[in-house]
Amino acid sequence: MQKTVKNNIKKLQGEINIPSDKSMSHRAAIFASLAKGISHIKNFSQGKDPHSTIQVLKNLGVNIDIKSDNEIFINSNTKFTCPPQILNAGNSGTTIRLMTGILAGQEFNSIITGDESLSTRPMKRIIEPLTLMGAKINSIDGKCPLKIYGQKLHAIDYQSKIASAQVKSCILLAGLFSDGITKFTEPYPSRNHSEILLKHMGADICIEGNSVSISKSKLSPLDIEIFGDISSAAFFIGAALIVNNSHIILKNIGLNPTRTGILEVIEKMGADYKILNKREICSEIIGDIEIKYSELKGCTIEGEIIPRLIDEIPIIALLATQACGKTVIK
Repeated sequence: MQKTVKNNIKKLQGEINIPSDKSMSHRAAIFASLAKGISHIKNFSQGKDPHSTIQVLKNLGVNIDIKSDNEIFINSNTKFTCPPQILNAGNSGTTIRLMTGILAGQEFNSIITGDESLSTRPMKRIIEPLTLMGAKINSIDGKCPLKIYGQKLHAIDYQSKIASAQVKSCILLAGLFSDGITKFTEPYPSRNHSEILLKHMGADICIEGNSVSISKSKLSPLDIEIFGDISSAAFFIGAALIVNNSHIILKNIGLNPTRTGILEVIEKMGADYKILNKREICSEIIGDIEIKYSELKGCTIEGEIIPRLIDEIPIIALLATQACGKTVIK
């Protein structure tokens, strides 16, 4: 079958509501399950990955009421029950890594796995620090399925060789079930949605530079509307920048500084953009992004900014093909 695509677009113009942020949807659901009471989450992501998290939580006995396509209520007593079956994270690395941090400190054993693709992804990066905390986890060459034997955990001071929000969040969640103060340090700041949301919900958490510490804490229920995903917005940003005479506004986008590397890069490339209607929701920065067509120039992208734009490298590579000069990503 042949398909012909004709480029008849003269310009892009208008306002766009971007799909909700997957990272925050995962965390809102997981953290709400750890808070005693009823949490209300609006604009929950429709992506498969966050719904894998929902299904895992349900199989652990969490009361989750899905009112509509994107609105859920979580009524939690903070206690998980032994799952009646193997937990399935689907294709979601966030689900399996964050939930393993919680499951390691429970009073029951569990198995969590994923699809064929997820089963190829490295899990040693969470198994090793969790083992230092007293966890007992069996795996096949450091990959899932993971057999988790619930244990009493203790705090550690962990120096990570990589900047990873999933690894960091896993250890922080394990720290909620551990005696003492658990500290996690990474070489560069990775996305910090977990720290911000945990603090907003009342966790005993301290953030200092590239380090974050946490102790056993009681979390308060959550009432949140998930903001638009800047990683999804990046494709519309790219389109508007390279289609002549374009002028668009992307509404209600999360502007967390650990996620806005893409904006720093396009500014370096000469993009014409503005942040409008800047505000806070649950301690996260939100705003609208106004983008206009721009003549771009090449630049070098390296160092600490990489973890803050790791998902946007494909669209940056595309922009580089339309920019004057050479773009280097290290």
